[in-house]
Amino acid sequence: MTSRADDDPAAGHARTLLRTATRYSGSRCAALCLVSIAATGAGLLLPAALGRALDLLLAHAPATRWVLCCAGLVLLLGLLDAVQTVLTGTVDARTTAWLRRRLTGHVLGTGPRAADRFGSGDLVARLVGNAAEAGTTPAARAALVAALAGPVGGVVALGLIDWWLAAVFLAGAPVLVLLLRAVSRDTSESASRYQRAQGRIAAALAEAVEGVRTVRAAGTEDRETARVLRPLPDLSRAGHRMWRVQGRAAARAVAVAPLLQLAVVAVAGALLTRGRLSVGEVLAASRYAVLATGVGVLVGRLAGLARARAAARRLGEVEAEPVTAFGARRLPDGPGRLELRGVTARRGGRTVLDGVDLDVPGGTTLAVVGRSGSGKSLLAALAGRLADPDAGDVLLDGVPLRELPHDDLRGAVGYAFARPALLGGTIGQALGLGLPSPSPGRIREAARTALADDFVRRLPDGYDTAVADAPRSGGESQRLGLARAFAHGGRLLILDDALSSLDTVTEQHITDALFGDGPGTTRLLVAHRGATAACADAVAWLDGGRVRAVGRHEELWRLAEYRAVFGEGAGPADTGDSDVPPVSDTRGGNGEGHDGMSARIRPAAAAGDGTAP
Repeated sequence: MTSRADDDPAAGHARTLLRTATRYSGSRCAALCLVSIAATGAGLLLPAALGRALDLLLAHAPATRWVLCCAGLVLLLGLLDAVQTVLTGTVDARTTAWLRRRLTGHVLGTGPRAADRFGSGDLVARLVGNAAEAGTTPAARAALVAALAGPVGGVVALGLIDWWLAAVFLAGAPVLVLLLRAVSRDTSESASRYQRAQGRIAAALAEAVEGVRTVRAAGTEDRETARVLRPLPDLSRAGHRMWRVQGRAAARAVAVAPLLQLAVVAVAGALLTRGRLSVGEVLAASRYAVLATGVGVLVGRLAGLARARAAARRLGEVEAEPVTAFGARRLPDGPGRLELRGVTARRGGRTVLDGVDLDVPGGTTLAVVGRSGSGKSLLAALAGRLADPDAGDVLLDGVPLRELPHDDLRGAVGYAFARPALLGGTIGQALGLGLPSPSPGRIREAARTALADDFVRRLPDGYDTAVADAPRSGGESQRLGLARAFAHGGRLLILDDALSSLDTVTEQHITDALFGDGPGTTRLLVAHRGATAACADAVAWLDGGRVRAVGRHEELWRLAEYRAVFGEGAGPADTGDSDVPPVSDTRGGNGEGHDGMSARIRPAAAAGDGTAP
């Protein structure tokens, strides 16, 4: 028999999160529970003290002690209420902070998968808004114990005054129980819908903010606003449903609770006429009837818990996304030989890479080219284990990347991206990101190699300039990203379209340094320009998710289909001159490329015979 957590992994993770979060603030939750129960106890003692004081006053007997007792209970209730408010705020803040730290670390540990599945805007909504709502759970549970103690204590107090009073109340109690159960169920469903709509709005807003320049340039502000706010009607319906649920519950409570209270008071009055109760006991019974029918407090507590559980489930969905697991096998000394063996990767139900085999010897440069959507960036992500293949293995110096420890892997592989994210307080810190002890000299040398040193020095505080205060173009950002990769070092350097925003002169200088005596040992770069591919030792041509051919750029350039990748030549229909030897398609036969070259790259000098750009 399967458990509920097995049937619904998100719900199981949500329960685990809330249990762990409660233990994290366990001592404060226990204190809050004790304070709340103490306040409930003082509230239960007050009607009895008032009734006793009233009886003594009516009998003209000394009542000073009981009046002082009543005053003391009132002061105690005020003090306990203040302490309860402080503890509730403290527990909520601590739990929310813990949930945000836990989920942030988990999201970063999953890599790009979480952002791909949920979207950055929705993730932010979950880690900010939903974490805050879920963070109220421990305090709400502690307060719920006291909220339940009030009605239970009220019923017990009625029974102590006279068992008929308790019997009359209990006759109508099942109606209240059904009412509370319906409130909890309906509120939870409505809160889930409300939070999902909030997530969709946040995701659309993040996309709009990221593309604000495109929106302004296209003059589509109104259309984009409408797109962002498209889920607003769903949000409104879910919000109105929550209010209707709680409104109906309050209306039913208003209808049921006074009837029960009136019944208790009527029975107490009848017992008073028979001499079984005193006037003070009738007063106490009326107050205990109010406490026993405290549905309003319970409805509020249960509704808050339902919203918190719905928020926790959305956090559980993120927590259910598996974190990347690392091995313990050490990376041996080596030149950085990269191997892809039968690598298959799927995204969105589509096979992007299908059985890719590549062998990149250490110290060589492989340029990966192909049309848009051919899987170039995914291959670059797999090569450094920013993503895992669905089948096959990626090896570095003979060790599968899955078996490497985190520090070994990240120390061996450096990355540069088309749109680098510069993280850190200053430019120098951003360039030294990931280095255990980055030296200023190493960072400046890497910046010089990436032709970024000059414009960084022109900033107000040079390398100590805050990243937020350093205006830069797309090309300058790419140069800083390259500098960070060069400073990182390692035996494998992966450039995922990291030269696309550079002008041709700057690109040529950087490629000369990169492919000459530049940093890095083995280099894998996603190339969109023929001139960049021509500098590589070999080119892997991706087509339809497979390696169409591997060879030197000038050799592949003879094919019109290859030239069409760069927007040159006649295109796929033009097969070129009949005397040009074809490049074999590695998808069939023995998988060999031109001149018998397999998908293994042989070190060679940079191309430059004038036959290709």
